[in-house]
Amino acid sequence: MPKTSKVKKKVKKPKIVPKAKIKSSKKDLETSKGPTKISKNYIPKETEKYMCEKHKVFFRIKLQEWRKELVKSNNEALYNGSMDDNSISADIVDQANSYTDKNVEMKAINRQIKLISEIDKALIRIKDETYGYCLDTAEPIGLKRLMARPVAKYTIAAQEKHEKNEKVHADD
Repeated sequence: MPKTSKVKKKVKKPKIVPKAKIKSSKKDLETSKGPTKISKNYIPKETEKYMCEKHKVFFRIKLQEWRKELVKSNNEALYNGSMDDNSISADIVDQANSYTDKNVEMKAINRQIKLISEIDKALIRIKDETYGYCLDTAEPIGLKRLMARPVAKYTIAAQEKHEKNEKVHADD
């Protein structure tokens, strides 16, 4: 019979964690529950806590859908616009009209690209948990304003102040 040697296993002792570290924050509890789900016809209510998880999910979905629509329409406009490049007319008025139409279309596409950028910034603010609060005053923007303009960064008063400043600087 071969000799068997006994090997002692080291047993790890459990670490003692102070009670202060055991307590989890409200945010930890929300994330441990999993993502918040809302119905398709959910509309944020003034009676709910401002920018609660449901509000954030609602606006995230709304912004993502809006972004998809803009990207799709831009792609279609660019594809269809490139097809018209081959049609060169001998009539100078038709050429001018075509040029003007393309110019207007490109301006609309550029505006939509800027809007997509604003949507991306709003989605980042949702992640950072600063969405729905004025960038100047940190006051709530308000659900009605966000429903009308989901990419709003300022309260109405702060927006008016910014527009006034832009007008003053544009006149200089």
